[in-house]
Amino acid sequence: MNSTRPPVLVVGAGPAGLVAALTLLQNGIPVRIIDKDPNPRMGQRGPGIWPRSLELFNFLNVPEVNDLGKPSPMMRSYKPGTFELATESSMVPHTEPNPAIPFVRRAVVFSSSHADSQQLLDVVLRRHLEKFSCSVEMGTELRSFEQSDEGVTAVLSKNGILETFDTRWMIGADGAKGVVRKQLGLTFVGETRDDVRIVLGDIRLKAVGLDRAYWHRFGHIHTRGLSLRPTDEVGEDGWQFILSGSALDLTKVAQSEELILRDHCVLFNKLVWVSEFRANIRSVNKLSEGRVFVAGGIVHSPTGGQGLNSGIQDAFNLAWKLALVEKGLADKSLLETYNDERMPVISEMLEKTTTILNRAVKTGDVTSGRTPILFMLGINCRFSNIVLDDLSKRTGALDEKNLEAGDRAPDAPNMLQVGGGESVVKTLFGLYKPWYHTVLVFAPSLADSFPILGALEAYGKDVVRSAVVLPSSAQVTPVASPADLVLVDQEGHAYSAYLVEAGQTKVFVIRPDGVVGAIVHGIEGAKKYFSGIFLDV
Repeated sequence: MNSTRPPVLVVGAGPAGLVAALTLLQNGIPVRIIDKDPNPRMGQRGPGIWPRSLELFNFLNVPEVNDLGKPSPMMRSYKPGTFELATESSMVPHTEPNPAIPFVRRAVVFSSSHADSQQLLDVVLRRHLEKFSCSVEMGTELRSFEQSDEGVTAVLSKNGILETFDTRWMIGADGAKGVVRKQLGLTFVGETRDDVRIVLGDIRLKAVGLDRAYWHRFGHIHTRGLSLRPTDEVGEDGWQFILSGSALDLTKVAQSEELILRDHCVLFNKLVWVSEFRANIRSVNKLSEGRVFVAGGIVHSPTGGQGLNSGIQDAFNLAWKLALVEKGLADKSLLETYNDERMPVISEMLEKTTTILNRAVKTGDVTSGRTPILFMLGINCRFSNIVLDDLSKRTGALDEKNLEAGDRAPDAPNMLQVGGGESVVKTLFGLYKPWYHTVLVFAPSLADSFPILGALEAYGKDVVRSAVVLPSSAQVTPVASPADLVLVDQEGHAYSAYLVEAGQTKVFVIRPDGVVGAIVHGIEGAKKYFSGIFLDV
């Protein structure tokens, strides 16, 4: 195999594939990423970005996702056949941000600055790939592949010309109908719902009397329903529409521009894209086979906005582990935890979104049953065999009064960095990156942290970094420290979020994906955790 070729081939350049590629590149792993479509996707698919995904993009240093996002608009429902307001409700549960959860709002990614109507999230992520001299090879299709213990041989096609490409690993982010899933022989577990069918797409139109500050809903989802959500990504007159109802021949409607939005008192201008959607409440039976993986390989109900978010979180979970294995720092068995950690999450997500779907079908209210669980902040892998918890009570509760290994690591703002010259205010989220573990040592004084920090020096700073977190009452004197950072928790946010008392010494190992990998007393616990991640140090 040609060692100069990128060791990872990513098939599919939607959000999941782009996140996988970017995470690997930030880990120093060269990537080749291809997409069979000759041109970037048009319109807005999967516009909802939930708080946990916003945190992920923060770790990846992609601030544009949060900066360009706008809160989901309130939904106005109208009396039958009129523009007379009946109800006003929210598609998104209301929760105020706090120091531990800074991104607690759902962002809808759109911008009026892209006249070509490309999917903005894709545009943003491709720009970040280009910083690593990596670009998506459009119009390049995976035809077939074979794998062995040493690698993967893929047959690619572009402009009718076949190419044989040897690589070490392959990530299939080409969707449920993609070549990777099919050739791996992965099957679907679940059902296809014939009672839930919709036509959705993006359209440009002049909507008389419709305020673009709101999401609008007409009719009833059982018989004939229409929703219109403003989307500047398509244009200043852009809307994303959803048509539903038994009174419509949805297959016929999806194939006819004239039938779309007919009889709804709006003036049709231009159809950007349209697709018929049937609720497939199912997932693949597993996420990998040998050296080939799938990310975002899940089909689910159209409620809850979890599909895109789940896919990029699949990719993020996989990529940091694959990077360690490819660098020779971790055993290949680490990759088995990708399937072990993500499949239970996917299963639970399907259960929750199906409950929301059933309630919407029964009541006709698409906003019913939407709770903060959709924010995905409670997603955890407490059950994983590579997390270690020596200190938590293991109550099973998912709230701010309980933090266990396998949980999402909380943020904490206004952390004062001391030592090494000028003082700087930081957040804990600003420390977490996808190419190294972060060891937080909560200690009453800097001296109390030294035995732990000294032992951590056995691990290279390219894969493990450390930060001492001192209480606000600590007296800090200028002294050399083996820690990468020394932080004073000025306002107590870190000690509160991580449930540490001022006189305690506690060690938290934060994984590259922002998950608490370990909660332990000291260095022996940290070594035990790292022995399950790294090869012998």
